[in-house]
Amino acid sequence: MEIDFDEVVRLVESTRAIITDETLLAEVSAKGRANFVTRCDTAVQNFLQRELRARWPQVQFLGEEAASEPDFSGSVWVLDPVDGTANLMHHFQHSAVSLALVEAGEPVFGVVYQPFLAETFTARRGRGARLNGRPIQVSAGVPAADSVIAVGTSPYDRQLADANFALFRRLFERCGDLRRTGSAALDLAYVAAGRVEGYLERNLKPWDFAAGALLVREAGGRVGDFGGCAPDFSKNCDLIAAGPELWDELLCLAAEE
Repeated sequence: MEIDFDEVVRLVESTRAIITDETLLAEVSAKGRANFVTRCDTAVQNFLQRELRARWPQVQFLGEEAASEPDFSGSVWVLDPVDGTANLMHHFQHSAVSLALVEAGEPVFGVVYQPFLAETFTARRGRGARLNGRPIQVSAGVPAADSVIAVGTSPYDRQLADANFALFRRLFERCGDLRRTGSAALDLAYVAAGRVEGYLERNLKPWDFAAGALLVREAGGRVGDFGGCAPDFSKNCDLIAAGPELWDELLCLAAEE
């Protein structure tokens, strides 16, 4: 199967006109507490699903805004059409389109596109990670005490609040500072680019982390679950991502009670 990944990136970048169309934010549906979908989310997904299927009909599709159960032993596009919908609704301008190609259970291509900053993070397995065409890499040589760690609060799963905030307290005591941005895909991209040293969040969905995990790996970092195992890209996952020097320490902190 031959896929023109440059064309895939161009398709993703062409969603800017949809994401910046504020008329699409007028209609909002609640999927759960703090979990929303707008016409923008569905418009981006419908566009990319249609265009990808027209070009590569043999590849299955998994998107956040439509139920499906693809066979991950084959090839699957995994899409979050708007990662950071709440940010978009509040005009915070920190949202992204996240698209990965997963083959035989592992991501081989990923793109995370931030339309408001015109930043496109891309990775191909074995070929490194890039930002707008320039190579990127995770932070190196930053002591844990000086590191900045991005975290997610699992807002859809409030029963995790006690465990989450206990973990955040442990992190805050041992690192330089914490960040909560509201976009898992961008947090992972920022780890890959060395803008933050690490990232942790519980109960991420495959479309939240498939592309970003590949970015981190290809930028020289490590990605795994809270048990230290490689993530299953077909299932929800508690995720840790960091440079190799910090990853073990974050894993230990996540395991503490």
